[in-house]
Amino acid sequence: MTYCVGLKLDRGLVFAADTRTNAGVDNVATFKKLHTWEKADDRVLVLMSAGNLAVTQAVVSLLSEHIVQAGDGKPTLMTVDTMFQAARLVGSAVREVHQIDGEALAASADSFMVTLILGGQIKGEAPRLFQIYAAGNFIEVSEDTPFLQIGEHKYGKPILDRVTRRDMRLGEAAKMVLLSFDSTLRSNLSVGMPIDLFLYNTDSFSSERQRRIEQDDPYFQKLSGAWSEKLRQAFADIEEFDV
Repeated sequence: MTYCVGLKLDRGLVFAADTRTNAGVDNVATFKKLHTWEKADDRVLVLMSAGNLAVTQAVVSLLSEHIVQAGDGKPTLMTVDTMFQAARLVGSAVREVHQIDGEALAASADSFMVTLILGGQIKGEAPRLFQIYAAGNFIEVSEDTPFLQIGEHKYGKPILDRVTRRDMRLGEAAKMVLLSFDSTLRSNLSVGMPIDLFLYNTDSFSSERQRRIEQDDPYFQKLSGAWSEKLRQAFADIEEFDV
């Protein structure tokens, strides 16, 4: 399984994705699910994926191939003018992979499962964030709910619902997202570390604020321990129920 989160805030964007894939309790592997494309002083795009690993890797490879083969005049992630057009391009890539592999997957009782989060900024517009579905259609994040989740999201959603504010600092938002992952990791073995984290500052057009959070990361261990202690203390401080 997978857990990925994307936030659109006043100061920029925050992305985080786990790296675990498994086909049973005895077949666990690590694969990168957060992918970036960058053009200096012009654009940064981030794509996170959940679902059938072969399908998601095919979509990413197809998008990258189109960039390399840009001479044929077709639009690519490096040439489109807006993030909306980029989302349409990713949706088209999903449909292309389905056209190639969908029938074979159905014949083998495998499902064409893919959900993607696309975010970033292209010069001339503000950062934007989209969720793209297996049919290639998509939605854009709203003002009321400035975050998107894909994969095993239910355990990490409560803190995002309670704490997210559009005016958060990116470091503050990263702390919240890592706590969301901590809750998910404790409740679901199909989500696993390391976690890929990417903070994007509006108008920076840079992907330099990336970090991989390993199992023994000192900050994550401190965060997890402090969160557990604070929750226990908050619980103890609330008055007991009395009939």
